[in-house]
Amino acid sequence: MPSSSNTGYGLPPADTGVRLLNWIADTSTFFVHVERRFDPFFRPAFDAVFRQLLTNLTNSLINVQRKKDDLRLAEEKIQPDEERHLDEIISAMGDQMRLLWKPGDFQRGGNTKTHGIVRGEFIVREDIPEHMRRGIYAQPRIYPAWVRFSGPGPYITPDIDDVGFMSISIKLMGVPGPKLFDDEKFTQDLTGVSTPTFVTPDTKANAHLQKWSYKNAQLFHFLNFTQPHLLDLIMQGLWIKTQSSPLESQYFSCVPYLLGEGQAMQFSVWSRRKQRTRVPRLPLRPSDNYLRDAMVATLAKEDVQFDIKLQVQTDPYLMPIENNAVFWPPRLSPRIPAAVLHIPQQKFDSPAQFEFAKVLSYNPWHCVPEHRPLGNQSRARLRLYKTLSTLRQSMNRVEHYEPDGNEAFAA
Repeated sequence: MPSSSNTGYGLPPADTGVRLLNWIADTSTFFVHVERRFDPFFRPAFDAVFRQLLTNLTNSLINVQRKKDDLRLAEEKIQPDEERHLDEIISAMGDQMRLLWKPGDFQRGGNTKTHGIVRGEFIVREDIPEHMRRGIYAQPRIYPAWVRFSGPGPYITPDIDDVGFMSISIKLMGVPGPKLFDDEKFTQDLTGVSTPTFVTPDTKANAHLQKWSYKNAQLFHFLNFTQPHLLDLIMQGLWIKTQSSPLESQYFSCVPYLLGEGQAMQFSVWSRRKQRTRVPRLPLRPSDNYLRDAMVATLAKEDVQFDIKLQVQTDPYLMPIENNAVFWPPRLSPRIPAAVLHIPQQKFDSPAQFEFAKVLSYNPWHCVPEHRPLGNQSRARLRLYKTLSTLRQSMNRVEHYEPDGNEAFAA
């Protein structure tokens, strides 16, 4: 149960130190919450007609502002002050976690609210093109998986009051071979979010975002005179929405990974489910955990499948490694189905299973060398995720645990 001393349950008011800025931030949040109540009534039509067109236009404007970096395919470049920016991110996120949560109920700094953690199977396809048969996709096989669906964070709010964003974390087990981050020996982690581009282009911008997040006023990361990120805000706004169920969305890696030596890719996860769960009671307030309720109802009666698609980098400028706010155009490189994530019918909402989600650590660097994370924000994740995971687990007095898929939980 939430501790009454935790301020991370619910959305804290803005605390910028300036009354006017606080009012602007809190007022904007109020209007977002109002929009979320009406979004499902018009959003499907808007998305069908305008979303991809506006995504392409916004992406073109982002590219106009970028400089040529002369990088080759799958090539990285260390950014100026990259380590300093990472130190700032870790400091700001760690301080915010300590501010919001108390020992024993310490939550993740991002992707905070667990909608559910479920068993799955990651089934590598037999018909993958030859040039994509690398790493875990080298040959057809089935990996057991623990799949966590979550909300945005850094707070735990009623689902209708979040920013309309979801994430997926897939931990494959029984993966042979050496790993780049060897605190786990047999796992491969894949993480994705429901927007096709990351909220920040690089670690410099991410450090700036975390400073405003600590003040509960993220709006001013995007809207300010010194480091504006208006186009990033527009791009995110085109894809965040009132969600119907974590099992009915698509998820994107947003950052690139190796697909064998000299080849980069992004991956995405696409639900095959055509039916959309009705968000209850809109435009009134639905239940606080309606996304979890939708998962429970679906998996009580049927299996769910997702297609794992890979998009290989073919243009080093229009599909950049070091800027994760740029949308990789499918016209330059189509998304090719490479695996199926099968989630069987199951019951997953026991307290013990939700506690299990707190113990697990997902890190993109839990991977085989053929899928090394690429780019400055991926490089940052190695130390960032490890540091914040260690902080969370130490505050909750739990030890790092590597699952094997044989875990069982009392109802």
